[in-house]
Amino acid sequence: MIAQSLKGIGASAGIAIAKAYRLEEPKLNVEKSSIENIEAEVQRFDAAVKQSASELEQIKEHAFKELGEDKAAIFAAHLLVLSDPELINPIKDKITTEKVNAEFALQEVANMFIGMFESMDNEYMKERAADIRDVTKRVVSHLLGVTIPNPSMILEEVIIIAEDLTPSDTAQLNRQYVKGFTTDIGGRTSHSAIMARSLEIPAVVGTKTVTADIENGVLVILDGLAGTVIVDPSADMVKEYEEKKAAYEAQKAEWAKLVNEQTVSKDGQHVELVANIGTPEDVKGVLENGGEGVGLYRTEFLYMGRTQLPTEEEQFDAYKTVLERMDGKPVVVRTLDIGGDKELPYLNLSKEMNPFLGFRAIRLCLEEQDIFRTQLRALLRASTFGNLKIMFPMIATLGEFRQAKAILLEEKAKLQAEGVAVSETIEIGIMVEIPSTAVMADQFAKEVDFFSIGTNDLIQYTMAADRMNERVSYLYQPYNPAILRLVKMVIDAAHKEGKWAGMCGEMAGDEIAIPILLGLGLDEFSMSATSILQARSQIRQLAKEEIKGTIEQVLNMDTAEEVEQFVREKF
Repeated sequence: MIAQSLKGIGASAGIAIAKAYRLEEPKLNVEKSSIENIEAEVQRFDAAVKQSASELEQIKEHAFKELGEDKAAIFAAHLLVLSDPELINPIKDKITTEKVNAEFALQEVANMFIGMFESMDNEYMKERAADIRDVTKRVVSHLLGVTIPNPSMILEEVIIIAEDLTPSDTAQLNRQYVKGFTTDIGGRTSHSAIMARSLEIPAVVGTKTVTADIENGVLVILDGLAGTVIVDPSADMVKEYEEKKAAYEAQKAEWAKLVNEQTVSKDGQHVELVANIGTPEDVKGVLENGGEGVGLYRTEFLYMGRTQLPTEEEQFDAYKTVLERMDGKPVVVRTLDIGGDKELPYLNLSKEMNPFLGFRAIRLCLEEQDIFRTQLRALLRASTFGNLKIMFPMIATLGEFRQAKAILLEEKAKLQAEGVAVSETIEIGIMVEIPSTAVMADQFAKEVDFFSIGTNDLIQYTMAADRMNERVSYLYQPYNPAILRLVKMVIDAAHKEGKWAGMCGEMAGDEIAIPILLGLGLDEFSMSATSILQARSQIRQLAKEEIKGTIEQVLNMDTAEEVEQFVREKF
């Protein structure tokens, strides 16, 4: 038999060679039936919900220990789904008024919500559909008396093959035995992909056909670097990939030697490599990977997966913990960035036609000032415990920045009047993610202390292309000369006023973008903690002055493809 090669999306780096383990979902055949005892049926439904909640609590605890607070928050959100009256009450109403069995009522109501969320052209809302599907499947299985497979019970080395992996499945994977996984569907931003990177196991998603093409027990090679899956490889291919795997592991070991080194280019120019984090637990990964600071603390995780706003004290504790653990290294905290693909159900915000261009981030904070002021007070109180920098997201005009800064200074004055100590060295900056801000960077640079370029949104806003929409994803082009020119404008404007410029979008850790950004004079690169050592190794082999001499040529190229080819050949 000739080995078959399947192409997908490399969602988590690494190479694995092991037998296939098909994680197949049980058939949950729900049929409609009439019931006589309504009260007993509602009780049966309540019991299944209670049993599911108990299981999810255990999975949440396991995820917290293995993966950290932000991953555990996914299951906190699942528990919220199970207690959401907007889902539960219509199910009970259907049982009561139509006298139908609980599993049928559950499936009908859940399918309505799933269809509604899946029809939205928004990746975050589609993930909510996946959450409802995951939770309701668990409840239905208990109502039908069917056992759901438990990935934590796998006791031999395997590569998991599945249509998709639910967050529950992924959180239960045992790293000792599960060497990687591959799925039919999914992308780099799906829950399972994010968790794979946290677990540091290779993953290839979105292959479309792995479940159709791979039988249980067959040998599989999973290449998370190239995004390929090889089915039933020859002995020679296995040998070739064992060598590739060993080379990758050796490369990682070499990178690990740089953990305590500074990030200095071949010609002696220093830049800062810092990390993006979501929770205080993520600091451990920053320090283990030699991060020189935190370039983006996404505070919205404090607000998500719960039923009400975090208190000032809860926020103070989180910020203080991060600042103390970073021990004087810079920590850039982004104020609340909710809206667009991140919703807080308990705020009851009205639905918008285009939430990415709507009432979100700083726009929400300037209107809902109670929320904003509580966060700023917590940050200011924590500021004496480390090297805090505060960054406002989605600033479009100077007026917005001035208003946000004025509120911050008001809260600082109030705290000082109360006798509360506040650091006098807090830098105040903005994320540059809207083209108007990049174009006006020379004016902003006179008033801000720093810029951090948020390329994930800057690219999609500049190219007018939703990065989550597969049909226009070809326009998500980090190397497009239009994007590079905007980045240059921001860096040059900062330097002209003696300020620094960083980048906290995915582009900062991209091996093609890194040489260009170095040549453009970027001061700070913020990325996933696990990318830091590889980036440090790359920068140490690049001569900044030499690249600077080619930047004009790059900016005058016609296409992103030309830029990529030039970088690959030259650096």
